[in-house]
Amino acid sequence: MVDSQQLMRVYGALMWSLGKVFHTPEVLRVYIGSFWSAPLRKSDNRRLFEQEEEDLFADIQNLPRNSALRKLNDLVKRARLVRAHAHIISSLKEEMPLIFRRDNKKRDLIYDLPVIFSRIQLQHHISPGDFPDCAKMQERLMSHDFTKFKALKPKLMANLDELLTADIAKLMPLLRQEELEAADKPGVQGGVFLGMDRGLFFEGNPFSCAGPSGEHEEICAENWVVSKDKSKYDEIFYNLSPHEGKLSGTKVKDWMISTRLPTSVLGRIWKLSDVDCDGMLDDEEFALASHLIEVKLEGFGLPPKLPSHLVPPSKRRRKASKPENKEDCENV
Repeated sequence: MVDSQQLMRVYGALMWSLGKVFHTPEVLRVYIGSFWSAPLRKSDNRRLFEQEEEDLFADIQNLPRNSALRKLNDLVKRARLVRAHAHIISSLKEEMPLIFRRDNKKRDLIYDLPVIFSRIQLQHHISPGDFPDCAKMQERLMSHDFTKFKALKPKLMANLDELLTADIAKLMPLLRQEELEAADKPGVQGGVFLGMDRGLFFEGNPFSCAGPSGEHEEICAENWVVSKDKSKYDEIFYNLSPHEGKLSGTKVKDWMISTRLPTSVLGRIWKLSDVDCDGMLDDEEFALASHLIEVKLEGFGLPPKLPSHLVPPSKRRRKASKPENKEDCENV
């Protein structure tokens, strides 16, 4: 188990290590968190884990929407790197003698590579960020024969400059139009994203509320399995000072967090328990939430939608007669 300071050290070490493994111009993003559904053993980093999990899910949900723009940005980065690399290789080849003292000249050129970088930057108006890492470049050049480098081809460089200055600019309005069309479309849905589309906390459901998932099912007349422990749950319910027989999300939130279950799991429990989708819990809904928390703490999974035998008795007739309740809850 690690504390906050150790976690930051691990994060920095992981970023540094991945930078050596993934040889791409794109910036790597590392998400830190506790991505399991069991209770958190140490709650010091809870808020950090919640924010990281929210960022990760948001990025995954937006992958289809942002894929074209992301690919275009990656293309621009690579094209700029290619341009800088071509000028470096061409400059090194031009500096090499035809016959004598090749090894000495190669050694001098590698040693003076920072000066060569600066000269190319000023001469061709290339941003410093487009150049490769100088130390790594010097190390890799040691094993290459500079006389075998290819000369710069002006026609290809002109095509590359046209790509960066003209062709990319023509694509931007098309991408903007695509973004506007995709803005009204939902991102990736289902699975772990149930209840995550409105953030971790908002009015009503303190963890999120996206409505029951799945199709409406017929409510059977089975006994309510929560009844056997309802007296215990009622004691907790009334200790939380309900207003007009109901608890708001603000009052329930701290008690639910005290179970140390991850916020994403608590959000799903709230979504399943708020049967009437009014953003509050009555005594039966609170008992249901408490039962689901105990089920989860015992190591069992949560259902994707509320089974008929878990629907509170007072809600069964309403749920059976109003299949449109699913849409109403989604609009809460």
